[in-house]
Amino acid sequence: MSASLEIQLIAVLVAVACALPGVFLILRGMAMMSDAISHAILPGIVIAFLITGNLSSGWLILGAGLSGVLTVALVEVLRTTGLLKEDAAIGIVFPALFSLGVVLIAVFAGDVHLDTDAVLLGELAFAPFDRHVILGREVPRAAVVMAIILVINAAFITLFYKELKMSTFDVALASSFGFAPSVLHYGLMALVSTTAVGAFDAVGSILVVALMVAPPAAAYLLTRRLSSMLVWSALIGCLVAVGGYWMARLLDASIAGSMATMAGILFMIVLAFAPSRSSGSRRGRA
Repeated sequence: MSASLEIQLIAVLVAVACALPGVFLILRGMAMMSDAISHAILPGIVIAFLITGNLSSGWLILGAGLSGVLTVALVEVLRTTGLLKEDAAIGIVFPALFSLGVVLIAVFAGDVHLDTDAVLLGELAFAPFDRHVILGREVPRAAVVMAIILVINAAFITLFYKELKMSTFDVALASSFGFAPSVLHYGLMALVSTTAVGAFDAVGSILVVALMVAPPAAAYLLTRRLSSMLVWSALIGCLVAVGGYWMARLLDASIAGSMATMAGILFMIVLAFAPSRSSGSRRGRA
């Protein structure tokens, strides 16, 4: 497989893996949680590097994941006080954690190749060069990681589809049926965190946010059913990945930047031609 096809494959895997949990973030009014997690993983990465001294260590992924879970927990703590709304809590937590990561890099890791640009922007063009041998064949590590994460996300949503649907649209009813909405919430946030951690190395946190928000938001305008929204979100994510790659080739520009731009373009097209944009009617049919 050529490097061009491998880059597009990785991009598609990232797009679909981000789009699926992104649907529930959009429906729950938590779209910016993806932004918070994708930025707040930085201190976890830096601390894990300071402990291991190895940029290739799997402990960096674990540190990033723990940092993402910490972000969710801190937002929930602030929200449950009743003194702050969720958006305000997010606005307080993630800049603080991201800034902590920047400070840690400047103080302790200024002489190594570990910088904020790598986390924010990533570089898909280099992803095919980091390869692992799987079943006797060399494949890009990012493709393997994102394929595993995509399977986990799809399996979680499939297994808990009814529970996620009910807790998304009627928390009280979900509680009365014994579905434990808080447990489902943290499970969903764990998926978001894991997806952001797995994708940031290849595509950067900015594209992770774009892929978690724009395709599900566009899908929200196209359908009233949750199942259809999941399918539309995945399809639009694939269009963003492939279309953004070829835009980058045509313009000789950043691949991640072109994909994020394509996500915005496709959303605006859907916004302009969507048959209906009544949120009330959509919630009634989802």
